[in-house]
Formats: sequence, C-alpha cells, structure tokens
Amino acid sequence: MVLLHAFPLHAGMWREVADDLATGHLVITVDQRGFGDSADIVLPTAASLDVCADDLAGVLDELGEPGAVLVGVSMGGYVAMAFARRHASRLRGLVLADTKVTADTLDAAAKRLEIAEQVLAEGDARGFTASMLPKLLGETTRAEKPDVVKETAAILAEASSEAVAWAQRAMAARPGSETVLAGLRGLAVRGAEDTLMSAEDADGVVRALGGAPAVVIPGAGHLPPLERPREFAEAVRRLTRAV
Repeated sequence: MVLLHAFPLHAGMWREVADDLATGHLVITVDQRGFGDSADIVLPTAASLDVCADDLAGVLDELGEPGAVLVGVSMGGYVAMAFARRHASRLRGLVLADTKVTADTLDAAAKRLEIAEQVLAEGDARGFTASMLPKLLGETTRAEKPDVVKETAAILAEASSEAVAWAQRAMAARPGSETVLAGLRGLAVRGAEDTLMSAEDADGVVRALGGAPAVVIPGAGHLPPLERPREFAEAVRRLTRAV
C-alpha cells in the first residue's frame, strides 16, 4: 500500500495512519519531488504529475513490488490517477480522498499559475502555505485539536517556493480522469467539513470508479488522515478487505 500526500505537505502527514495500517499491510509513504525528504530531487522544467507517477513506479521497482493499492489525498489523488493512466496493470486498488477527477477550469488553472509566479517572485512560500492552513483543516479540528493544527502548520512551513510553484503548474496542466478509472476497484473518501473539494467532486470520483463505495468522515476537513486518522485507516481497510 502506497500513501500519497496532499499539497503542499509531505509524507509526514501519514504518520498515524501508516502506523495503524502497518498491521497487515506493507505500507510505503512517498515524498513527492520537491517535498520532505525529496526536497533535493531535481524538478524538471516541464511540470507534470506524470513525472510523479513514474517516480512511484520506480519506487515499486526498487522494492521489487509488482503492484500496490494507492491511497491519495488531494494532490496525492491526482498522482494516483496519473499512475492509473500510465501504469494501470500495477494498480491493485485505489482510495481517492478529498480530490476530484476533473481537470481544472481555465480560471482555476490561471490561479494556480499566478500563485506559482507569486511564490517564486517572493522566494518564500511560507506566506502562501500559512494562508492555506484554515482551508485545509475542518472547523472541528481547528476548534478542538490544537496539536493537529500545530503539526499541520509545521509541515506546511517546510515547503519551498520551488516545490510549491512546480506542483501548482503540474496540477494546472493535469488532464481529466473521468474515463481512466473505469473497472478499477476503488473507494471515495471525503472529510465532511472539506471546503476545497465539494460533495459533487466526491460524487464524480464515485461515478468514475463505476459506483464505488463512498465514505464521509465527520469532523474532518481536507486532510482526514491528519484530522481523523483512526477513522481514515478504517475506511482504507474497507477497500483492502475487498481486495
């Protein structure tokens, strides 16, 4: 099982979920290029999530694993869908959380490119990442879990302007995946308080997966693995038991 982190975090967001799922699963957490322990990996001039998908295939090759269940949150879901496009035969199952199968609208893509230019011009992404904190965490988490707020803020502060800009450009360029996921065994998950990905976005994931089961996690926003790790891990087991 490979856990793919959200933007602009790193694999540290999976700490509790990875420990939980390690009973009964080989769990791999991956830092996407530019983030976490992959901060020093070269970012290609052309920004594309296909690069991240091929990186993941390389990780599986290195470990001698022919395939895996992928669990992706937000940008991690986009990477998982890119993997489905490029390495479908290696995909054993798919959990897509707080993400969507559609490409960005022109306005949304333009906003991403604007943010990329902004953080590069400033040479520091901390202002941008700090502004994301209240959007990433649900109202319940912000009110009742100061430790989670602190941990999330610390992870966000590590993101470099180069990584933020590259990831924004890559997400802006991604194609839609509405027809890519047909026939795959999957699960859609959404935090009930997510203001970045709507219930309609989650419904789109369910339809693309051919009517896959859907789980809504109460008291969580855009990052259920950080906000409600026990509930998120149990949702993932719902799929792995079926697989």
